[in-house]
Amino acid sequence: MPTAAPTGPAELADIFRQALADAGLPDREPVFERPRQREHGDWATNVALTLAKPVGRAPRDIAERIKNHLVLPADVDRVVIAGPGFINLHLSHVALEQVVAASVSQGTAWGRATQGDARRVNVEFVSANPTGPLHVGSGRWAAAGDAIASLLEATGWEVHREYYLNDAGNQLDLFGKSVAAVARGEQPPEHGYRGAYITQLAEDLDPEALDGAGQITEAAYRRMLERIKATMSSFGVDFDEWFSERTLHDSGAVDDVVRRLREGGHAYEQDGALFLRTADFGDDKDRVLIRADGRPTYFAADCAYMASKVERGFDVCIYLLGADHHGYVNRLLAIAAAMGLKPGTIEVVIGQLVNLYREGVEIRMSKRTGEMVTFDELIEEVGPDAARYTFLRTSLDVTLAFDIAEVVRQDRENPVYYVQYSHARIAGIMRTATERGVAPGTVDDARLELLTHETEEELIRRISTFPEVVEYSAQERAPHRVARFAEELAEAFHRFYTECQVVGDDEDLTRARYWLCVSTRQTLVNALGLLGVSAPDRM
Repeated sequence: MPTAAPTGPAELADIFRQALADAGLPDREPVFERPRQREHGDWATNVALTLAKPVGRAPRDIAERIKNHLVLPADVDRVVIAGPGFINLHLSHVALEQVVAASVSQGTAWGRATQGDARRVNVEFVSANPTGPLHVGSGRWAAAGDAIASLLEATGWEVHREYYLNDAGNQLDLFGKSVAAVARGEQPPEHGYRGAYITQLAEDLDPEALDGAGQITEAAYRRMLERIKATMSSFGVDFDEWFSERTLHDSGAVDDVVRRLREGGHAYEQDGALFLRTADFGDDKDRVLIRADGRPTYFAADCAYMASKVERGFDVCIYLLGADHHGYVNRLLAIAAAMGLKPGTIEVVIGQLVNLYREGVEIRMSKRTGEMVTFDELIEEVGPDAARYTFLRTSLDVTLAFDIAEVVRQDRENPVYYVQYSHARIAGIMRTATERGVAPGTVDDARLELLTHETEEELIRRISTFPEVVEYSAQERAPHRVARFAEELAEAFHRFYTECQVVGDDEDLTRARYWLCVSTRQTLVNALGLLGVSAPDRM
């Protein structure tokens, strides 16, 4: 049987463009979509409607003309013209067999693509100040940033995960002074940092052994950085680089970018300060680069940091920011414009905040410390898999209600449990087949043409959409689409499992269904892998 992947949108587009040329019609790039109703086929295009005005004929007439010149592959069963001129394509059963064979033979590569063409992308996420433990909201940025990076890798990008450390300036000094004060038995300074973690840092450090406030600040910063790195590690997020803001000042990068912005005519002096004309590029006002006392602002460091990313050879730089940083969008894009960067080089993804609940009651304070609930505490209670999946299954555009009681519940109403349990059930089926001496052979030998039950075909069709889901999710920076796909796949498998006995008396049918299970399992593994969630064999 054929093991090539079934004909998809890219191949169909080439076929249709050739038909347009053969029919003497204007060139178009046909767009194919999956019809909402199954009876309308597997693919549909409106290309005939787009040609009606330039050709001056009815769309259905144009559609007939295109249809008459189509040279279609064997896995397209029939072409139907519907409605005002849509062209619907129905795939044959051979196409479904190809899906099973392709997903099994490609293994971990199933669903991957090369649209990124090895271009380099910097994905910066979390980047919380190293002046305290990560809060629950940081977990959403960690999960989303890592998943977006994985999706980009899966679609052919060379990805660099980066955490930006704001380790220079007043906030870090105030953090160090707060620790030093508590270590001396005093209250932190006004607007200083407070909390159990400050007390713990003060107890861990020996002020007598540290020479002055600078060393205390540095020691406290290093301890907090270690804690942040440990939190990210426990969540399964590995950064390629922890970029220090200090290096921008120490290397002269801030001075250099300010000089270049001056030379470009985008900076001006007013009241002793130096401003960047960001309002000329869509910002709501001009921003201060250098204060009147000569000190650079955080904004100046932001300019130098962006310049650093570009100078390091990244084609696209993605900033993942929380909703409380929405005002940064226009100023970052304004920096890019002032630097003369191509549109699309800088991309800002905004994520909404997280509200934490337990059985519907909002949680504002930690039981352990009486303060904010830290991300460490959440991971400890629900586990990294459940936390990741829950953070990722909701669009970043929506404020997330994270209910701990629901996340840890072990039933099919809990999405992460249901998806992981589906994988474990498939693993159990495969163990049963082995125990009963079923010799599955290879997928190429299996009689996949026997998979004609309605639930079998629906399951295969769901599997077939995985490459499209990956591509779309990567393009739209929308990992929640992968999570929802995993849930839909698990549901389709459940219907199949309920209706069809996998290991039975018919050896050929058993082998075919065995490989359908393998195909489903591989697709679930790949989907969960993109989300950074494990696929357990037993639960």
